[in-house]
Amino acid sequence: MTSKDFVRQSDGLGSAAAKSRSFWRLIRTDPPLLVGLLLLCAFGLFILFSASGGDEAVVQRQGLTMIVGIVMMLIVAQFNIHFFRSWAPSMYAAGIALLGVVLLIGVEAKGAKSWLDLPGLPSFQPSELMKFVVPMLVAWYLASRPLPPRFKHLFWSAVMILVPTALIILQNDAGTAIMVAMSGMFVVLLAGIRWRIVIGGALALLMVSPAWYLFLAQEHQRNRILTFFNPYRDPTGAGYNIIQSQIAIGSGGIYGKGYTLGAQSHLDFIPESNTDFILAVLAEEFGLLGILFLISLYLFVLVRGGYIAYRATDMFSRLLAGSITLTFFLYVFVNMAMVSGLLPVIGVPLPLMSRGGTSIVTLFIGFGLLMSIQTGGRVNVL
Repeated sequence: MTSKDFVRQSDGLGSAAAKSRSFWRLIRTDPPLLVGLLLLCAFGLFILFSASGGDEAVVQRQGLTMIVGIVMMLIVAQFNIHFFRSWAPSMYAAGIALLGVVLLIGVEAKGAKSWLDLPGLPSFQPSELMKFVVPMLVAWYLASRPLPPRFKHLFWSAVMILVPTALIILQNDAGTAIMVAMSGMFVVLLAGIRWRIVIGGALALLMVSPAWYLFLAQEHQRNRILTFFNPYRDPTGAGYNIIQSQIAIGSGGIYGKGYTLGAQSHLDFIPESNTDFILAVLAEEFGLLGILFLISLYLFVLVRGGYIAYRATDMFSRLLAGSITLTFFLYVFVNMAMVSGLLPVIGVPLPLMSRGGTSIVTLFIGFGLLMSIQTGGRVNVL
C-alpha cells in the first residue's frame, strides 16, 4: 500500500466517522444512552415472554409501549432544555389540576384510584408525569437563586414537593407518592443543602413515624410493615408474594434453571410475576449471573446519566439531569430490595422490565430530557 493509498483510506474512515457523528447530532440523540436503553428494552421483552407464560400478546403490547416511549424520547430530545425550563410552572399547574381530576372521576385499579379514562384517550396515570414535572419545577425555582439554598427557598421547595405528594397519597398510591417526593428531594440535595439539615430532617421523620403508624396509617399499610419484619406471620396472605419471591431467587442459584423453566412463576406461585416481581423470574431462570448482567445494563445507563449531569452547562440542567438519574437509580434499588425482602412491598416496578404503560413512557420522557441536556436540542424557547 502506497502512502497515498493509506492517506486516502484514512480520509474515508474519517469521513464515515464524521457522517456518523453528524447523523446523531441531526436527530439530537446521545448514542451511548440510546444503546443502553435499547439493550434494556430487548432484555426486558425477553424476560417478559417467560414471566407472562409465553403470552405473545403481552410482549407485543409491551413492545408497542416501548416504541411509543422511544418516539416520545426522541421528540423531547429535539427541544432545547430551556424550552422546558420556561414551561415548568405551567406543566406543574396542569399536573396538579389532573391530580385533582383523578380524585373526582379517577378509575380505581389494584386498590389505587390513580387512573384517568377520558373519552377518546387511552387511560393513563397523571401521577407518573409528576416524576419529572416536580423536579423540573424545583430545579427551575432553585437554579435562579443563591446556592446552597436558604431556609425560605427550602420551605417553598418543600411546598412544591408536598402538594402533589399529598394528592397522590389521597389516591392511595404510596409507592408513586414516595417516588415523586424523592425526585424533588434529589434536586434539593444536589443544590447543596447542608448536611445538618438533611440529618435533622431524617431524625424528625424517624421520630414522627411511630405516631404515623399508630394514628394515620391505613390497615393495609400497617400490614405491609409488619409483613416486612415477619412475612411468615401471614404466609398465605400478606406475606405470600415475598415468601414465594425469596424462594424463586434462592432456587435460581448461580446459573439458574434455564429460560422458561422457572417453577415459581410458571406454576403461578408468584402472582405479580410479570409486573413488580419480574426480578424473581429472572433470578430463578438465570440465577446470579442473570442478575449481574441486568445490574451491569442499569449501571451503564446510570453512569451515562451521571456524566450528562456532570457535563451540563447550567445549574438548571445539572439539577434536573442529576434528579432524573438518581430517580432511575431509586426505581432499580427499591424494586430489587423489595423483591428480595430488604424493603416493604410498595408497588414500584422494575424499570423497562416490568409490564407497564404510563410508567414506561414517563421513563423515556425523562431520558429525552437527558438527551436534550446533552445535545442542546434544536427548538428554542418560544
